[in-house]
Amino acid sequence: MVLAIVLAAIFAPLIAPYDPILQHRGVDQALAPPGGPFLLGTDQLGRDVLSRLIYGARTSLTVGLAANLLATGFGTLVGAVAGFVGDPRVRIGRRLRFRLPVETLLMRLTDVLLALPALLLAIALAAVVGQSLGVVVTVIAALLWTTTARIVYGRVLDLKRREFIEAAIALGASPPRILVRHVLPHVAPLVVVYATLGIAATVLFEATLSYLGAGVPPPTPSWGSMISEGTPYYQVDPLLVLVPGMAIMLTILAFNLLGDALRDAMDPHAARSPRRAHSGLAMTQGG
Repeated sequence: MVLAIVLAAIFAPLIAPYDPILQHRGVDQALAPPGGPFLLGTDQLGRDVLSRLIYGARTSLTVGLAANLLATGFGTLVGAVAGFVGDPRVRIGRRLRFRLPVETLLMRLTDVLLALPALLLAIALAAVVGQSLGVVVTVIAALLWTTTARIVYGRVLDLKRREFIEAAIALGASPPRILVRHVLPHVAPLVVVYATLGIAATVLFEATLSYLGAGVPPPTPSWGSMISEGTPYYQVDPLLVLVPGMAIMLTILAFNLLGDALRDAMDPHAARSPRRAHSGLAMTQGG
């Protein structure tokens, strides 16, 4: 499913039968039923629904992958530094000592952003900064890095107390070397899993913003904006709402299933019984 969605997004100009913003102004071209030259019909402006659906996959995946990559990278950095560095003691001269509140500041900032309503804040930022693909990516990344930071922070706190970390410290390894060579490789599988699951959340977040008019500006096709534009005509042509809604649902389902599969494959503690392995049922363990 993921491969099909990705290929549709990459090869949209070759797959889509029409330009997604082309308005067919012939007789009875607006709200044309499925069939004939338009497999899924046309919308209220005479634009081919299938073409807009395929190009909408490109928009959703571009925002989902780019925003999730930025959010995952920044969240991993914040969580790893806060968990490993902590609040170190700093000594100036012989007597003056104080704690540098690295962990406290980073995690309290994370808590503040987690407490804010992300959707309302995203709408406000989009209204102030403006609407564009880059703005949507930046806004989503700036709001969704906190979950990754919390997950990585908890994992690093656990790793910091392990024997191999204590051995590296005893051998004189510097903190940056320990963080890069010993801590981050153990965090990477967890980050990959939650980054994959985060793509589904990001796609849904972008669709919500576009539905509310704060996402990618028209006439760029987006699944959320397609639902918003088709809502007034759902009684005349339900496909205007059902088709992009099904596309969002299948995309989120596909990435969630992929994330669950990666979690089972990359979890070293996942032990399958012969019965479960034979039946093909995947184990689910809490992150």
